Amino acid sequence: MSTTLYGIPNCDSVKKARKWLDANGVEFEFHDFRKDGLSEATMEQWLQQQSWEVLLNKRGTTWRQLPEDVKHNTDASNAKKLMLENLTLIKRPVVIHDQSILVGFKEASFQSLFNK
Repeated sequence: MSTTLYGIPNCDSVKKARKWLDANGVEFEFHDFRKDGLSEATMEQWLQQQSWEVLLNKRGTTWRQLPEDVKHNTDASNAKKLMLENLTLIKRPVVIHDQSILVGFKEASFQSLFNK
């Protein structure tokens, strides 16, 4: 079984997820958005399993710094492009485990996914 954790190293939610995975003996590959980027194909795969509303982080600094017209006009047609241009707009962490995707860190969700 393959597990990849996507995010940025200094994000508190990513730190919690990494700590949980380590404590539970889950081997994973870490993919740093800032260093490794993100392909459009990967984003497209995520959007087939999760809605753009789930993937778009509207609580972070990057979102708050966007112009008001961009924030008010973000929808399904332009969210993917916006997230690919500003990778820190993606809610973190994103965990891919086999064919499953988790967005954000909730211990109960991690328990459910990894203790099947």
